[in-house]
Amino acid sequence: MRTNRAALGLEYSEPAWAKINLTLHVTGQRADGYHLLDSLVVRAAVGDLLSVTPSAELELFIDGPYADAAPLDDRNLVIRAARLLDAEGTRGARLLLTKVLPAAAGIGGGSADAATALKLLSGHWGVPMPEDVARLGADVPVCMHNGPQRMRGVGEDLSPAGPLPPCWLVLVNPNKSVSTPDVFNRLASKQNAPMPQAIPDFKTLQDFVAWLAVQRNDLEAPALQVVPEIADCLGALDDALLARMSGSGATCFGLYDSEEAANHAAARIDHAHPGWWVTAAEVLS
Repeated sequence: MRTNRAALGLEYSEPAWAKINLTLHVTGQRADGYHLLDSLVVRAAVGDLLSVTPSAELELFIDGPYADAAPLDDRNLVIRAARLLDAEGTRGARLLLTKVLPAAAGIGGGSADAATALKLLSGHWGVPMPEDVARLGADVPVCMHNGPQRMRGVGEDLSPAGPLPPCWLVLVNPNKSVSTPDVFNRLASKQNAPMPQAIPDFKTLQDFVAWLAVQRNDLEAPALQVVPEIADCLGALDDALLARMSGSGATCFGLYDSEEAANHAAARIDHAHPGWWVTAAEVLS
């Protein structure tokens, strides 16, 4: 049901921050088809918002600029997270999800929503967090953390990777959804080098950018075959310290050294491309 937030009398809210793959190395493929990754993941301070208030039954309401792209039934990861916490379906809650992030955009919108739902409902219902949150999706475990993480395997092998130098991102999406399986199917090589064994301690942002510049997103080239506009997004970020695609696309990020520089770039790109999704956000560290 699409509805008005004020009418619901909401009590608890928590943001579902965007997940950004600053690097994404595809290092192999398991026999079951799942791809092995080595990725430096950060959260950006922009995201959906999930709110909960008591109810006798489980209800999901959705609003926000991307509400129409989010299903209201069990296909929504928020509902699936609730089912994982309450398999018997005996508990109720009224949930309102405000969709700010575009769907199928390579920034973990649905996974972040699921992680936030687990946190909110675990506290709301007074039940323990489930151990295997990866059942909801490979990106859900990393979205349980707000700090930088090195993500390996199929998403289950996580280790802290911070703190990182303070920095800002400009996120740009041509408002095109991307099918992750389609991108992986177009990937020429499934056996690529991982990141270095140890991620350095970066003394300056310039050191961090120099290190990032020799890393990769192995999905960028195949994603460009699916959504050629990704090249335009990267070109629009030509004043960034570094520009790269996140996840399987189509969102691209530009790295900036200050809030002022990021806001200026975001305003410039938004003016030039009014049909795109463009925002500036601080990297959480």
